[in-house]
Amino acid sequence: MMMNNTLRNQCKLLPGSLITGKWNKNRYKIIKELGCGANGIVYLVESENRHYALKLSDNGTSIISEMNILKSFSKVQGSTLGPSFLEADDFMETGKQLPFYVMEYIHGHDFLRFIEKKGSSWIGVLMLQLLTSLSALHTNGWVFGDLKPENLIVTSPAYKVRCVDVGGTTLIGRSVKEFTEFFDRGYWGLGSRKADPQYDLFAVAMIIINSAYPARFHKKGEGYRQLIDLIKQKKELHPYRKMLDKALLGKYDSALQMREDLVTMLSNQNHLKKKPSSQAATRQATTRQARRSQSHSKKMRGGFFETFLLVAIISILYVLYIYEQLL
Repeated sequence: MMMNNTLRNQCKLLPGSLITGKWNKNRYKIIKELGCGANGIVYLVESENRHYALKLSDNGTSIISEMNILKSFSKVQGSTLGPSFLEADDFMETGKQLPFYVMEYIHGHDFLRFIEKKGSSWIGVLMLQLLTSLSALHTNGWVFGDLKPENLIVTSPAYKVRCVDVGGTTLIGRSVKEFTEFFDRGYWGLGSRKADPQYDLFAVAMIIINSAYPARFHKKGEGYRQLIDLIKQKKELHPYRKMLDKALLGKYDSALQMREDLVTMLSNQNHLKKKPSSQAATRQATTRQARRSQSHSKKMRGGFFETFLLVAIISILYVLYIYEQLL
């Protein structure tokens, strides 16, 4: 994806600059740049003491398309992938009219940094959420397209996975508009770039792989064999092997099918963690038996001592009684 250097040269907006809508007259103060892609620049902005994300572009067609996608997301029940849409307007800069739209600013942690900080056990939990949202999206006729960790934010404190860029979202049946090679099945020789649910599910598999290989890698030789070999080399990926294999080969009909396999895998993982090994179980049983024996011995010793003491006291009392009788 090429950076939009043309737009950046046209409008050099520094922190503190103001963007005022031509039509709605709403004012937004730029705090910082969040990202720059082929279709525009996204800024973190402030308006009436609230933070928003504002996307400015020199491509009116792209802006309209993305706005329509965001609006359609809001109608998809159960989908929390994209940010909510606020408004659209035009910005006049150096005599040129530039379209922009304003959306919810999703605050949180970068996906890969979150996994690095919290641990690989969170991968499955977050992918369950992602697959649920993708299922709702696919049901409504869309494919996300450019699905990758850079576009995923983990919110806090609820720890929910959200997406911050919908630029690659494409209607099912059309050609994917935007993609990143590492997450693109076409690059790995494992399918076309036609928008279908399996395209997104391939990307989900690559996100899981990317979690174990943060630096990523390039294709060398036969793509599928390379990926399978690399999965085998990482212990944290072993539980996902069957699921990853099916996703890479496009064997899932839906995101829900992949989610069901992930639920099963995570359930098995938890069961194995809770269930002790046979040797450990034997050691635990031996320890419990030893403790019971020690407890029993203590009780036996305690009982013997009590009996001896009682006999001694009775003997002394008897002797005293005889002595008194003799007197």
